[in-house]
Amino acid sequence: MGSVLEKPAATGSPVACDPGNDDAAPAGSAVLRAIRIAEMVLTSPTPPALADICRAVSLPKPTVFRILATLEAAGVVGREPGSKRYHCGGRASRMAGSVLLNSPGRCGRHAILEELVEQVGETCNLTIPDGNSVLYLDRVETAWPLRVTLGAGSSVPLHASASGKLFLSSLPRRARERFLRQCPLVRHTQKTITDPRELARELERVREKGYAIDDEEYLAGICCLAVPVPDAEGRVVAAIAMHAPKARLGLDEALQFLPTMQAAAEAMAGTLDW
Repeated sequence: MGSVLEKPAATGSPVACDPGNDDAAPAGSAVLRAIRIAEMVLTSPTPPALADICRAVSLPKPTVFRILATLEAAGVVGREPGSKRYHCGGRASRMAGSVLLNSPGRCGRHAILEELVEQVGETCNLTIPDGNSVLYLDRVETAWPLRVTLGAGSSVPLHASASGKLFLSSLPRRARERFLRQCPLVRHTQKTITDPRELARELERVREKGYAIDDEEYLAGICCLAVPVPDAEGRVVAAIAMHAPKARLGLDEALQFLPTMQAAAEAMAGTLDW
């Protein structure tokens, strides 16, 4: 993940290895140390500080700092501006997206989207958070001639999309406040929310309702409804969204499909390789 959003926790346990002296460690343990440190950073719900990482992996500060510097240079982790906290880097985020894009579960995910499109009659997609953007993992287009083409691998801004607002609303308060404070809210249409206070209120509404809408905030004339896809621990790790031209389907009509989309999201949760 990028500078704002953190990666959901991966399945499985960290590989056990000797946290002692580098010179006394068995061959290959330096790689395992790097994996443990990267895993701790990438799966943390909030950007951890250097001291937190040292305690979690039971390694001395100089060793952890040296490995973090290497991981940062490789783009696997990044450092929070003006602090000693670390977050998921762009390279790790792209790798995670590629894993899901090409995983064996892709066929099952696509089938769920195809069935959903048959039920709602509009284009539907599956997304995940990717730094300050939303990454499209899969998309099934409607047969209507008027549509927007955003295939797998495309990205849209967090603050101007239904899926993005859903991801932002699911963050801890501290992470949401950091996003609103640090990230430029670029205007894409006349309806894009560019006031941090207004966006904060919108994110609270999304948290309360459990779904998000995009009322022509990214593309003029296009509305969107998004519902969360949770992992086994209830964290929002992905979203299913429906897009439609407002001339064909208004937001009030779209909300009638909310139960159908939530059922699809529940089925989709079983296909994600977290």
